[in-house]
Amino acid sequence: MDTSAPRSLSGSLGAGSIVFMVVAAAAPLTVVAGSVPLGVALGNGAAFPATFVLCCAVLLLFAVGFCAMSRHVPNAGAFYSYVQRGLGRAPGLGTAFLALVTYTAVQLAVYGYLGATLDGLVQHYGGPALPWWLYALGAAAVAGVLGYRHIELSSRVLGVLLLCEVGIVLVFDAVVAARGGSGTGLSTALLQPAQIGSGSLGIAIMFAIASFIGFEATAVFRDEARDPGRTIPRATYAALLLIAGFYALSSWAVVSAWGDAAAVEQAAADPGNMLIATIGNYLGTAGADVAQVLLVTSLFAALLAFHNVIARYAFSLGNTSALPSVCGRSHARHGSPHVASLAQSGSAVLLVVLFAALGMDPVTQVFAWMAGTATLGVLALMTLTCLAVVVFFRRSRVDQRTWHTLVAPALGLAGLGTCLALTIDNFPTLIGGSGGLAAVIGAVLAGSFVFGIALSTVVRKAPLAPRTAVETA
Repeated sequence: MDTSAPRSLSGSLGAGSIVFMVVAAAAPLTVVAGSVPLGVALGNGAAFPATFVLCCAVLLLFAVGFCAMSRHVPNAGAFYSYVQRGLGRAPGLGTAFLALVTYTAVQLAVYGYLGATLDGLVQHYGGPALPWWLYALGAAAVAGVLGYRHIELSSRVLGVLLLCEVGIVLVFDAVVAARGGSGTGLSTALLQPAQIGSGSLGIAIMFAIASFIGFEATAVFRDEARDPGRTIPRATYAALLLIAGFYALSSWAVVSAWGDAAAVEQAAADPGNMLIATIGNYLGTAGADVAQVLLVTSLFAALLAFHNVIARYAFSLGNTSALPSVCGRSHARHGSPHVASLAQSGSAVLLVVLFAALGMDPVTQVFAWMAGTATLGVLALMTLTCLAVVVFFRRSRVDQRTWHTLVAPALGLAGLGTCLALTIDNFPTLIGGSGGLAAVIGAVLAGSFVFGIALSTVVRKAPLAPRTAVETA
């Protein structure tokens, strides 16, 4: 290994900056435009907003153990560091490669959706029709430049984009509430247990839980955080609560804007254009045009956020010899994982070109298949992490708080296990494909985990995450 090159990241990110990045990764405007109509149409109808609250409760239980263990995981490996510490080196490295595949799938889904959405926007204003992958490659170039630079630059860009996309939706929410919704009044379905349990609650949970992808990435920025022992837990809780509140409020406003029955009908008839049409009804043509532009910026923000997450996973693995050691180098001036960032950009470009060469549709195939892959992968990662938290505290006894180290993580494990089972059962619906395609995707995810386990027998370096002083005392 080249010991002369710097191999540590630098930054002074506060909780607010990290919240901006992980909430941007969740792409809140994209969720309201894409997942909410599908959840209303295929899930539990007008009561779908309540599903976000249910999923938030499960994820808060996960966050309790996740944050309690964060002070005992001093490196920025996130999921795999937790699993390695709790379940051992082999499962830890398996988790690392599962995470790489999962977050790569998220980013590819965004590339597909961004390319198609930007093409539609350009044509809407009289521009030429161009292949989606040209826009995707352009976005990859911009994300690559920002990812190469210091993390503070990405943080500022994401902060501006996030405020814009959230702002337009909150204005819409306020107008709907002020007008009292449609002629039937504001929706109360989310408060009625019978409505919440109606339709297909399992499918509703599947779409809702997928909408939270990204909040858990707070720990990836540990090395660049100011006082990470305090910053990471605060950012995790804040991001989760803000995402859940925004989703529940905005989806309720969308339903209220149409009325319960009409909202279900509209979601089923035209889910892709439901939000833009609804904003147009309440904020006029100008509001709809602004929302279309901000949908593109929302997707780019998510793209940049996941670019940073993947680069930091690769950087951490480069410093354990699980990936080539050059990936573990940091830029002397920017303090960024510049080599890992460039490698991530290169792999993304290659996969976009491959999908384009195969003639895959950017929305019904690239986005649907990759987003489904990511949902299944993240649920598996969080379930493994919850199990690792329970095992770690039972073995080490470094924290005697029963709620934080046993009760909440165990309840979170049960909840996440249920969500994982529901997602597996309804996976063909989530990806809009066949059982055969679902089996292939499942095999890829399982294969990445097995590959990491096999690699652990070859890589004989120091443990992925060093033990803390309190554990070795």
